[in-house]
Amino acid sequence: MPTPIVRTRVANACDICKQRKVKCDGNSPCSYCKSRGSLSCHFSPAARRRARAHLPSPATAQSSVPSSVGPDASPDVTASPPLSVRRPQTSDNFTHGSDVSAEEADVPREARLLCDARGKSIFIGDCAPLSLFQTVRQIVTARVDPNAFTPQNSRVSMLENSTSSPLIPDMSKAPYVDPTSVEQLVASFISVTSGLVDLFGNARLLDDISAWVTKKDAPKDATSAVNYLIIAIGSQSTDEKSATEYFQYGKTLALSSLGGDLGIETVQVFALVTLYMLRACQINGSFLFFGIAARAAYSIGLHRTEVNSRFGAQVHAQRDRLWKSLRVIDLFLSISMGRPPSIDGIDCTVPCRASDADGQEKFDLLNASVQILTITEEIVLQVYSRRKISLPLTEGISRQLRDWSSRWLSCLKRIVAEPNQESGAEVIGACHAMSSYYYAVMLVARPFLMYELCRRLPDNTTTVDTPSGGRARLANACIDAACLMAESVLDLVNRRVLDRRMPLIVSWLFASSLVLGVGLLGDFGRSILEKYARMSITALEYFARDDTHAVQYSLIAKSLLSSALKYLQKRDIDERLRIAESSSQLFGLIPPEERPPGEDLTPPDPNESRTITSDFLGTDPPQSSLNHELFASPFHDIDPALLSLGCSLDSASGASFPDRNQQDQTDHVFGALNLFPLLDGNGHIDLAHYL
Repeated sequence: MPTPIVRTRVANACDICKQRKVKCDGNSPCSYCKSRGSLSCHFSPAARRRARAHLPSPATAQSSVPSSVGPDASPDVTASPPLSVRRPQTSDNFTHGSDVSAEEADVPREARLLCDARGKSIFIGDCAPLSLFQTVRQIVTARVDPNAFTPQNSRVSMLENSTSSPLIPDMSKAPYVDPTSVEQLVASFISVTSGLVDLFGNARLLDDISAWVTKKDAPKDATSAVNYLIIAIGSQSTDEKSATEYFQYGKTLALSSLGGDLGIETVQVFALVTLYMLRACQINGSFLFFGIAARAAYSIGLHRTEVNSRFGAQVHAQRDRLWKSLRVIDLFLSISMGRPPSIDGIDCTVPCRASDADGQEKFDLLNASVQILTITEEIVLQVYSRRKISLPLTEGISRQLRDWSSRWLSCLKRIVAEPNQESGAEVIGACHAMSSYYYAVMLVARPFLMYELCRRLPDNTTTVDTPSGGRARLANACIDAACLMAESVLDLVNRRVLDRRMPLIVSWLFASSLVLGVGLLGDFGRSILEKYARMSITALEYFARDDTHAVQYSLIAKSLLSSALKYLQKRDIDERLRIAESSSQLFGLIPPEERPPGEDLTPPDPNESRTITSDFLGTDPPQSSLNHELFASPFHDIDPALLSLGCSLDSASGASFPDRNQQDQTDHVFGALNLFPLLDGNGHIDLAHYL
């Protein structure tokens, strides 16, 4: 009789084995990390789980959906700051500064699906701007305006550009490329991809394509596919018909040459297909084709700089930059859609920093983009994948963002502010890197903003009366980043520097427009935030001429702005009427017959006005670091290193975050906050009626 297999189970696995989902032997370092020479074999304490009975059942959650939201929307789980589902905190819960409390409630993993205009189910993660829109829509429709996002302003699909049947190219005849237009098309390609990719080492790109165009019988291989796709991207904003023809022909060549004979051209060609489809608002198709580029890169060892060094100095640099370009595209796709990345950075040895002879970091737009998107990936892993947030964790992320800002932001702002002294490609590349930085700040501070919004909006069901000093500072950091994003992008739009197909900028700008609308709705500064909200809408409308996603986003932003302004106006009118009703009784301004029956003529409490305002807006007055000037930017004299989650928000106090004595209270509040509404409602979000 065979001996039964006995499976051993270690008490805890290291973080790397957990992430890669491989077996861990529990040693320190474990055998898996030791075999790969990893020096970061770390064991996080295992959290004790409570029974799931403390979580609301799907039926209970569904019954709480306001009738104004509609039966197809997910439940309004963020309509108010929910009560804590954890037992009272003790000092033992904070033995490790950034460790999660052992009394944390278990949150089930559910699939998140969004139905597009064609009825297709698409996965959307919590870190995506579309997830923020879903949260904002739930709050606004439940508390402010049930008709805020109606089909009249949200009919276009937000996920995929609706196009006619794809053109089937005639492979017997190659599309004609005008040799006189090559220089302009290559320059356009380099410009619109600056800060995103550097696939070729652009110094010889024009010469290579010019020589290729003049050939009479160019071979139908991967190199020709690469050149056609470069021309397609370069002409995408000026001649869409020709661009489509070049793209379809180049993509067909790429697929026909795909096989076991892989090389750099294979990676380049499918990275170009991804870029073209992103700029054509075909994000799901680009996500699919990028997977081919990522696997091809692994197949030829692009992720290892020691492998790349075997090909000589010039090819070594090209292969390293090609890998970093893939990292930028991958992280943008992953973060903007909330999907797992195609590339794992654990086994990568390609450096994203370069130093000069004096040990100072060299200025490099591609390195700047890789670094800030890597920090953003860490935010996604630490906050959104684990579905929890705390002030100590936010402080650690803040240090990384401050470090990036101190090294890059001043130089990037200088390039953007002085376009006459820099090439257009560098300006666009700097805008790409800065936009990703602003989105990283918004992403980490966004849960605090949403909590503050729920606390400030009126609700008849439940209230949480807690101090919000630390949360308010972080909420203001989120709003400030959105203001800076809108201001910088609109400035370049007004100077006609930016192309109208900029998927990264459009995606992050949409998130900033939502943040500004939320800030206005939460009364973080009415006049100044209305100005910046309109700036973001103006910028989105500029991109909307060629970008169908921007069309959708601008309509949503305008609807949110309109709802916020109507709500604030109604609130001011109601407040004025309450005060007038009370004060008019002092002198008989309202005749007795016009008063409601049984009206008490007792003189009003002198503190009544202050009490009403305090009850309505919350215990703390709104805090904003913005200067309330309507026409002069409040950010022109700000030190670039000060836009962080710590020191810049409370310079007077000199402390970036509450001390440990305050953690007990703040952690209790944040443990109660459901930051991820997309996990509820059986994981299905049908926006067809709203989109």
